[in-house]
Amino acid sequence: MKHALAALAVLAALAAPWARADDPATFASRPEVQSFIRELVERHAFDAGELHAVFSRARREEAVLTAVQTQPEALARSWADYRATFVNERLVRAGLAFWREHRSQLERARRTYGVPEEIIVAILGVETFYGRNTGRWRVIDALATLAFDYAPRAPYFRGELENYLLFAREMELDVFALKGSYAGAIGSVGNFLKQHGWRSGEPVQLGARVNGDGHGAYADGNPLPRHTLEELTLAGIESRGAPLPAGTRAALLELRSPERPAEYRLGLQNFYVLTRYNRAVFYAMAVSDLGEALRAARARPKPAAR
Repeated sequence: MKHALAALAVLAALAAPWARADDPATFASRPEVQSFIRELVERHAFDAGELHAVFSRARREEAVLTAVQTQPEALARSWADYRATFVNERLVRAGLAFWREHRSQLERARRTYGVPEEIIVAILGVETFYGRNTGRWRVIDALATLAFDYAPRAPYFRGELENYLLFAREMELDVFALKGSYAGAIGSVGNFLKQHGWRSGEPVQLGARVNGDGHGAYADGNPLPRHTLEELTLAGIESRGAPLPAGTRAALLELRSPERPAEYRLGLQNFYVLTRYNRAVFYAMAVSDLGEALRAARARPKPAAR
């Protein structure tokens, strides 16, 4: 956990004032929180009284819920607009700077979890603009709010909350002393992806070209790689990119934009894993494309000094 949350620790700042224990916005009296406390006591030998004190001071943040749910409807309908929002020169430049600043943490994450640096940096870019959106909320408040009041991803954020509490105990940190974005424990992304089946050294997705009408039955919006490349080829779906081993499975993804032809990609196992972090296909594809742009930019030769 020390390495998984290292990036978060780098972005730490002084905490806001503690909330009063009798504040109605706190969590301690809620049955689901009391159950969570009991689970942590049983699994990790936490002190129940100390956890109760933590959740008496943690506050529900309405703005966190607004931030995690806000997505412009127009962008949700247009892949071209959505991609342009996250895959652009501005984010690439900022991502390269973030990569340089946190190179050692990213290298450790790659060695530990097998997830390449550019994927972790891309997720940080899409979700927090490389940490520039951090500092608004205490991590404990953000994670507690999402763990107990954001039903679509509550299990994930309860796991992140558990990891954060373990990390704070291991490092002897005050849980109220770190502030971050609404996805406060995003530094643990490498661990999450590994646990959900990330395959080190394998690509995320491939470009695709469709011929005829046989592809329609395969473009059903499901990112689970269910069909072999050989099966897709017989249906008129041609992959673009380096050859992959026989039997490799993929999902045909149709990325639509108004007033222009749809773009097709083949999502592989690692793409499916990205959709376990965020189930939106547009999100996972933007992460993949931004990661590729970052890797390409980092590999470009630097101009010779004059």
